Amino acid sequence: MLVLVVRDAYILLGGPQGGGLDTAMRVLSRFFASLGYSVLADREYYSNIRGKHSYVHMRVSVSKATSLTYPVDVAVAMDVESIFVHFRDVGKGGYFVYDLGTESSTIEDAKALEKYTASRIKSLLKELGLTEYVGDVVKWLRSEGVEVVGIKYSDLIEGLVKYGVPRNIASRALSTFAATATTYLLGLDPNEMISTIEDVFRGRASVIEVNKLMVKASANALRTKVPTVSKVLQKPETLEDELLVVTGNEIVAMGKLVGGIRFQSYYPITPAQDESFYMESKDVLKAGDKYLGSVLVFQTEDEIAAIASAVGAALAGARAATATSGPGFSLMVETLSWAGMNDVPVVITYYQRGGPSTGLPTRGAQSDLFFTMFAGHGEFPRVVIASGDHAEAFKDSIEALNIAEKYQVPVIHLLDKFIANTVVSMPVPKTEELRIERGKYYVGPGEGPFKRFSLDEEVPTRTFLGMSPITYYTGVEHDEYGRISEDPELRIRMYVRRMRKLEVIDREVPQEHRAVLYGDDEGDVLLIGWGFVKGVALDAIEELNSLGIKASYLHIKYFIPFPSKRVKDVIKRFRKYVFVEHDYLVQAGMAAKLFANIDVEYRIVKYTGRPIYTNELVDAVLKVVKEDVKEVVLRYGA
Repeated sequence: MLVLVVRDAYILLGGPQGGGLDTAMRVLSRFFASLGYSVLADREYYSNIRGKHSYVHMRVSVSKATSLTYPVDVAVAMDVESIFVHFRDVGKGGYFVYDLGTESSTIEDAKALEKYTASRIKSLLKELGLTEYVGDVVKWLRSEGVEVVGIKYSDLIEGLVKYGVPRNIASRALSTFAATATTYLLGLDPNEMISTIEDVFRGRASVIEVNKLMVKASANALRTKVPTVSKVLQKPETLEDELLVVTGNEIVAMGKLVGGIRFQSYYPITPAQDESFYMESKDVLKAGDKYLGSVLVFQTEDEIAAIASAVGAALAGARAATATSGPGFSLMVETLSWAGMNDVPVVITYYQRGGPSTGLPTRGAQSDLFFTMFAGHGEFPRVVIASGDHAEAFKDSIEALNIAEKYQVPVIHLLDKFIANTVVSMPVPKTEELRIERGKYYVGPGEGPFKRFSLDEEVPTRTFLGMSPITYYTGVEHDEYGRISEDPELRIRMYVRRMRKLEVIDREVPQEHRAVLYGDDEGDVLLIGWGFVKGVALDAIEELNSLGIKASYLHIKYFIPFPSKRVKDVIKRFRKYVFVEHDYLVQAGMAAKLFANIDVEYRIVKYTGRPIYTNELVDAVLKVVKEDVKEVVLRYGA
């Protein structure tokens, strides 16, 4: 048999929510990272605790894994539903693993499948000339050149029961079968994964033993069915000394901790809550034996209390932030305006998910951009920063804290669910060049009131509550000391003083930092995007260039203040430019129109709650370039 050596492998694991796929993802991510591979893994799941369909889409690469695509090389279906949902996601020569015991099952046996989804799949089966039986789907896969691997899952469970493992515990270990099948079918030795299992389940000896038994049983079953694999993952050329395997939530928390945060408030909301949960586990900061301080992580009764307590902590001198998502931010808006009136340096880490209302609470979106840019009554300065990947999210978490304190403004740090819940392997961030900037403040003796809102400084000097001298804060307009005033002339001066901070930030933060160009500075087509679009856009322009189309990507990081000059200067050097976003209105394009008078002529959008994949983005750009299609709506993904 001819064995193909590949640099990239795409994996899909499907099963019921609560069936252990998250554990399988953690084990595989750490295992591949330990061997030196770059890993990117997205978990897509319904907003219920147990039963509904969930899946992991993963890329493992000898180079940097920055985006996902279809078809996949290995798919493991843990239940009947996954067979019907994902049978078209495997490419020719790829492996589709399923439970041999479901051969006679039909789509009606997928009890958790939504009626609309079931109807859609039935129509597809009919279109392909298939019945609604698993066995018929398996035959079709073989006819399409897919290597189908049927393993009787009940035999694996019974094999563990013979070793004295309770049946319910053995059933839970099936997620380890999915991990074992993945490693084996990519030409790796599953036994090497055992050290990773011991690490993931450290301190739980009985769990480790059960999973080791499952690895052995699974590997034996797979060798019987597939003695020799047809595709082998190339070994990495170099091995990093240290790699982090982290979610976006975790890397943001790490950034805040490194950036000197001392107060974090939150009310639990998906997908923001995991950031604060991680922080709670790291509330005492140490570097070796050196004690660096502690962080107060405060779970409040609601989001109003979350931002109010963060504002209070900031006024008292602590570096303060809160983390939330759309519905939570809605409740924070009144206090956001109060912070704007009073020059409060507070950071709101905002994880976007599908709306409106509760919308798609466990799916991704970029539809809250304008909400963050203009939320609040009245006009006041705020900074809106958006991160495109985990490395950016780490640095931006620190930058958000610095900007907030240096310019005394609320800063909204925008991320999306895709970053929050995606696991990556990445080098440990270098911290030597990072700086903590706290801006101008005065702590010391003082008699009488303090000119907290001085009109003589672009950014006034602040002082901290309880540390002298006396300061006044109120929600209404005020004089330099913070005392209430409705004098019209003073109103103008105080209003202008606040708003001109944006001019200072625009002047001092380079536009090249706020909008970053990847690729040549001229060409056939320029993709313009933000947030999680970054990774897929970078892979897409590489593929487009290989097809003879000169493509580049402009990554917008700041929306307030918007890098107008930079964006205008870049786009004029390309024949076409197209906005790529996870929303309907093309809100980044609307911001470009508002601040830089740039028309949105071409757009590629996706608002299914699933990320944009490389295959569909490349196809869409080709339509724009070759057929002059103005708008392409993407829809791939289960």
